Amino acid sequence: MKIAIAGATGFVGSRLVEQLQAQGHQVIILTRSPQQASNRFPQAQIVGYNPLKSGEWQKSISGCDAVVNLAGEPIAEKRWTPSQKRAMLESRQIGTQKIVEAIEQSDLKPQVLINASAIGYYGTSETSKFDETSPAGADFLAEVCTAWETAAQAVTTNGTRLVILRLGIVLGENGGALGKMLAPFSAFVGGPIGSGKQWFSWIHRDDVVKLIIKAITEPQMQGVYNATAPNPVTMEDFAQTLGAVMNRPSWLPVPNFALEALLGEGAIVVLQGQQVIPTQTLAQGFDFQYPTLKPALTAILS
Repeated sequence: MKIAIAGATGFVGSRLVEQLQAQGHQVIILTRSPQQASNRFPQAQIVGYNPLKSGEWQKSISGCDAVVNLAGEPIAEKRWTPSQKRAMLESRQIGTQKIVEAIEQSDLKPQVLINASAIGYYGTSETSKFDETSPAGADFLAEVCTAWETAAQAVTTNGTRLVILRLGIVLGENGGALGKMLAPFSAFVGGPIGSGKQWFSWIHRDDVVKLIIKAITEPQMQGVYNATAPNPVTMEDFAQTLGAVMNRPSWLPVPNFALEALLGEGAIVVLQGQQVIPTQTLAQGFDFQYPTLKPALTAILS
């Protein structure tokens, strides 16, 4: 198959490219940094693009079997200034609109668009349980996810199959949320972030990639699926499990004010959470390689 990927150099996208190429698929990478992408993936076709603008890059979509859109400004790496919040929204909403526009203009239209979203769609709660049928929340991240998904929905008017994956906290080696947590545990000062009571709906990166490939190759998949492991944990449980796997203590909590000083409003990403269940994903017959946390962390850190 011929598959175009936006966000291919990111934490999930890079592993997806590796897996698709290993399976013999032709990969087109849409990127703002063509030279960096070419150095990393010399066997892929590299197309430079501005995700917020129409352009020649859109012609590369024609003739593809599938498009995977994982692109978006990072959520939890910078303070949520007004300009940063605008970038978080526009990179997803406008970026997706331009992908859809490219599909609409294609002479040979892709059969499917796999578009990322996030479990931030549901808002936050320590008591509620969410699945794919739950309504959207009312905070900023929920608004971003709603706009993101609405932009993707437009692709269905031309008969293109759409799969939206609401990603949880993706765990894997060499990056992501886990990469930021390892240093304090390695230094024997690890512990839960905030109260520890907030939910931590996670997924192993290899399961995300496996789910994306399933969505590409199985035409019966359509609509929204939660990309989260079926066994979410609290932050306290996560810290204890990580400490046990690393053979490190896990009792020293990171206080709220420390994160709020660094991230401001963006601290909500880790100080508040949501218990998300992948009901539709399981109903589709998806077999998680890592359904529980300890084997996932053991595999990552071994």
